[in-house]
Amino acid sequence: MARALHSAHQFFRCHNTHGSRPFSACRNSFARHHHRSETTDRTTRVITACATSDLLKRTRFSNITELDWGETKILSAAAGEMLIAAFPVKHWGARTQRDTHRGYNGYLIERRERRIIFAGDTAMTESFAALRRHGPIDVAIVPISAYNPWIQSHSTPEQAVQMVNAAGARFVVPVHHQTFRLSFEPFREPIERFEAALSETPDRIALREIGETFVLPL
Repeated sequence: MARALHSAHQFFRCHNTHGSRPFSACRNSFARHHHRSETTDRTTRVITACATSDLLKRTRFSNITELDWGETKILSAAAGEMLIAAFPVKHWGARTQRDTHRGYNGYLIERRERRIIFAGDTAMTESFAALRRHGPIDVAIVPISAYNPWIQSHSTPEQAVQMVNAAGARFVVPVHHQTFRLSFEPFREPIERFEAALSETPDRIALREIGETFVLPL
């Protein structure tokens, strides 16, 4: 189950149908304060980009793993195992002008043969096509705004569709829109352009508006 939200939000909870405790993990795509939530409980495992765990020292999180591109982590719980793989995106990791060493990731999350792409923030990149090797992708969560004027680090709606098509994703969750005004494009332009780009396959759009809920079909 997924709920529409701003793309920077990184909390992931996986529910199953057997009544066991939800499987919670927190993925930080890069070193920005708005890319984490300190309301998450302290037992949550955190996956973050390389050279960013020091930024979490003053939080309640203690189980923190850094991943670089191409690295994976398997999380185990009573509900089963979840694999998280970091893959390259086109953005940046720095919080200031002096910490350009910090990493930034996209993530592939896999559990019980279901796969979700969490792109974080990214400009257009060819790296999504390589994700097909993991198997069929059920959902891709991709950013669709802040491209004007920051096209070098944020994809347009049309480019977001190109990337998820390259990955072969069945459904798409567009994020990073209709929350905070971060750039110069009109507020609803990203979602309108995104819908137009998928006008021939509108059923692939999992969520359109903030607050909607999507349940992945079996």
